[in-house]
Amino acid sequence: MTITRDRAVRTGPGGAGLTLAVLSAATFGTSGTFASSLIRAGWSPGAAAATRIAVAALVLTGPALLQLRGRWTLLRRGAGRAAAYGLVAVAGCQLCYFNAIERMPVGVALMLEYLAAVLVVGWLWLRHGQRPRRLTVTGAVTAIAGLAMVLGLAGSARINPAGVMWALLAAGCLAIYFLLSAAGGPEPLPPIVMAWAGLCAGTAVLAVLGWAGAVPMIAATRNVEFLDHQVSWLVPMLGLSVVAAAFAYVAGIGAARRLGAKLASFVGMAEVLFAIAFAWLLLGQLPSAVQFAGGALILAGVTLVRLDELRGSPAPEQPGT
Repeated sequence: MTITRDRAVRTGPGGAGLTLAVLSAATFGTSGTFASSLIRAGWSPGAAAATRIAVAALVLTGPALLQLRGRWTLLRRGAGRAAAYGLVAVAGCQLCYFNAIERMPVGVALMLEYLAAVLVVGWLWLRHGQRPRRLTVTGAVTAIAGLAMVLGLAGSARINPAGVMWALLAAGCLAIYFLLSAAGGPEPLPPIVMAWAGLCAGTAVLAVLGWAGAVPMIAATRNVEFLDHQVSWLVPMLGLSVVAAAFAYVAGIGAARRLGAKLASFVGMAEVLFAIAFAWLLLGQLPSAVQFAGGALILAGVTLVRLDELRGSPAPEQPGT
């Protein structure tokens, strides 16, 4: 399995990549709204996550098989990367995050998880010699400061060492998600096929962990409260699976391949902004003035990283190892 250099994997116009990245962040941002109604109805996080990715894999099966028709060798060659994507980027990221929020405030866990953008920059520097320029460093500091304001970390005092460990592991998994999503090569798996294969692998991992008792799997089929209405549990589950998983992962892979892992990881921070926006619009949870200011800083940080990408000259096409 190889991961190509970040500047060599960009394909297609930057506008299309940014659009896909924003769509991916927005759809991932709906997951809290959908999942919270299931968890309030008695679902365990593990069961919600396993069902989410299993249904998403099922939804993508038809489109993926259509794209693979006559090109099965492509799937065999990319099986290792797809398995790593499912094990680390899908199952691993969710499990580490769920373990983190069981031990510490959600805001702190998210803050630590989104240090993934810094890990991506560090990896590209150490592994491929892409030393971050001043605009990228400034953008990173600005975006992380904005993230801290949006998540309201000033009053967070309960820091659990085990929770910090799980959140940092989630950050590592998220960084690998962006790197694997951006990885190209002579003939990479199409985004739909990559997402489908990864979701299948992630489903298998969570199923084994659930069967072994390592991850509690508790589900309920009674009606749930969703947006102040009693609806079937299928409604939020389909939203969680189709919108916040199937579409989100496919769009995320397409975005990373066009933008590169670094810029895609910074745009990914917008997921937090979308999650707060959806909570405001759908649940009536009005953001504070500090959160609005933090959102502006995140956008400013992403803009600085984007400007740095535009100013930098593209590297020659060279595969990494």
